[in-house]
Amino acid sequence: MTGPSTLNVRLHERLIGTLTHLGAERTIFALTDDYIQDPERPTLSLRFKDTMGELMTDFRPYKIKLMPFFSNLLPEGHLRKYLAHRAHIHPEREYFLLRILGRDLPGAVTVEPADPEAWATEPGLESPGQESAEKPHAGALRFSLAGVQLKFSAAADAKGGLTIPASGVGGDWILKLPSREYRGIPENEFSMMTLARQIGILVPDIALVPIASIQNLPEGIGHFGDTAFVIKRFDRTETGSVHIEDFAQVFDVYAEDKYQRASFRNIAAVIAAESGTQDIAEFIRRLTFNTLIGNGDMHLKNWSLMYPDTRHARLSPAYDFVSTIAYIPQDQAALTFSRTRGFETFTEDELLHLATKAGLPRKLVIDTARETLATFLDLWPREKKNLPMHQDVVAAIDRHLTRLPLVIGAKANRTINKRAAS
Repeated sequence: MTGPSTLNVRLHERLIGTLTHLGAERTIFALTDDYIQDPERPTLSLRFKDTMGELMTDFRPYKIKLMPFFSNLLPEGHLRKYLAHRAHIHPEREYFLLRILGRDLPGAVTVEPADPEAWATEPGLESPGQESAEKPHAGALRFSLAGVQLKFSAAADAKGGLTIPASGVGGDWILKLPSREYRGIPENEFSMMTLARQIGILVPDIALVPIASIQNLPEGIGHFGDTAFVIKRFDRTETGSVHIEDFAQVFDVYAEDKYQRASFRNIAAVIAAESGTQDIAEFIRRLTFNTLIGNGDMHLKNWSLMYPDTRHARLSPAYDFVSTIAYIPQDQAALTFSRTRGFETFTEDELLHLATKAGLPRKLVIDTARETLATFLDLWPREKKNLPMHQDVVAAIDRHLTRLPLVIGAKANRTINKRAAS
């Protein structure tokens, strides 16, 4: 490569910064003076606030990997390998992968070459430290959906079906294919998300669709089931993109550390500081619900903030609710609650500790957890027969509930109240 190359970073289509490749696998991010000096600027990330709440403007170079905020815009695992292979880019070379996928990133950030003509003649790069004469593949899908599971951005057609856009850009639904490792994930996720909505959690539109009905599904991805799960993208609206960021971005943590470096208490503290009591209650509702279903995968990337007014953070709608104990019987919470992470340690005492340390209203926290528990116990006996999850998921949750002190205590109180009433 003959010199620095640059990517323009846009937020809501406004140029707000640049990512520059300095050579020797190093990259650096810089904000524009226009963005820095604008008192009404849209929020890019809470990660760029200092301890006084002021905008941070000085960033160090990063090598091979991008800084965590941008790295977390890219997919992980098999999905990253698949897209990188399509683009003839080594999956570890994040700058070049972002260059290919930057037109359809999560939220309202887009990334594009500052000099498209220069990029058109520049060789693609196959592996760290080695250049290839082969250019990025013209047929590369150009969406970037953070996460591990194989999924695609899809668009609804006039007949109500779903089509994968030929370029990979422009879909307003996320299509999630069956897992290679675990049976019945689409049915599991649809069931848990449906139950969550019934409990009062904010859930986008969702559906189960036959894979055979999906148009333009790329070849070579393999088939591990007949049904896919689809969820409406809450970062796409009729009026444009809504900016979002996950909590790995907020805490400046790389995706491989999404189960570490922070706790649910840390997430709660950010929500309390940046939003209001409605989002605090929603956070506790989701935390309680996912404990009840045994979801051990609510890591930092499965919690997000959104910026509906472009500046102020709100908790995003829910996503990625799956009962993991059906596949990993001894699973535990993805993050520490406040002091512990075992599902059986999720008690009112642990919630009170979390509330105190995170600065949450204690009564609101306990009342919300009790209400969520009561509603779940009313719904579960009926809905476990109606929802399309496999019976091994039902059995795993039933066993799980018998071990949770919150459930044991609530059922004992119900028995006592019934006896007193009679």
